[in-house]
Amino acid sequence: MSIAYVPYNKIDKAKWDQCIDNAENGLVYAYSFYLDAMCKNWDALILNDYQSVMPLTWNKKYGFNYLYQPFFCASLGIFGNDIDENVVNDFFSSIPQKFKFWDIYLNYKNNIVSERFKLYKRRNYILSLEKIYEDLYSNFRENVKRNIKKTATVNCNIKTNIDIEEIIALAKDQSKTFSPIATEDFERFKIIFYKLKESQKAVTYGIYIPNGELVASAAFLFSHNRAYYILVGNHPNGKTIGASHALINAFIKDHANRNLILDFEGSDIQNLAFFYSGFGAIEEQYFGIKLNNLPFWAKWLKK
Repeated sequence: MSIAYVPYNKIDKAKWDQCIDNAENGLVYAYSFYLDAMCKNWDALILNDYQSVMPLTWNKKYGFNYLYQPFFCASLGIFGNDIDENVVNDFFSSIPQKFKFWDIYLNYKNNIVSERFKLYKRRNYILSLEKIYEDLYSNFRENVKRNIKKTATVNCNIKTNIDIEEIIALAKDQSKTFSPIATEDFERFKIIFYKLKESQKAVTYGIYIPNGELVASAAFLFSHNRAYYILVGNHPNGKTIGASHALINAFIKDHANRNLILDFEGSDIQNLAFFYSGFGAIEEQYFGIKLNNLPFWAKWLKK
């Protein structure tokens, strides 16, 4: 088994994307166009002739190279087939020592037990949409059903293919309260959205109250039989009428009875976990990994 470190300008993107296409754990975030859009820099580890791959998303600060998790990339790690713990360890051992600090999220197939690395569990929630809508709806929590009905009673208008700019405007305001996202990252995401929309692999939903105000919105991306609930923009005025519940319900209704998983992209936040599980979604665990090999005088820079 030969794992090579390959700098960005030497990556064969056609072979890379073919690997992601065929990987049993392929995710939309791992495609070269997605990484190009969202990452400040990325290199790669490649097993044999693109049998398995790992993007190394990196940046530089105070003279140190470090691995980081880009915005709108819920998980990355190693992609391919038959990835076991030995493969994961071999990839980690092949990461160049110039990357003195790591803080990255692995995908759901990168299971590992290691004393060498600081691993921590993260939670995602997923919902299979293979059943007919009525069966899926029957598994909704009662408070979810009440909120869906509440939205209907106030004559909200549910629209698809709304302008992505409307969602971004709400998402910007929302993110200020918990984790501000730079305008640059929203602009990067738009590149991805429009590219996938061209091939009918992206859609937007919005809930409007009677006065025309957008109170709940989301962009969904499609890849590997997954629909990613990836960019969400909500307004406080929608909370009391259950607008977010109605939006997700509308998406589920439109895509029920298909070989598709609704990927909620989280969350470790208890309230969001409760919200997602209310639709019958189940937990899908994955790992984050940290490594700090900065000199002792610089360790405080990254904790």
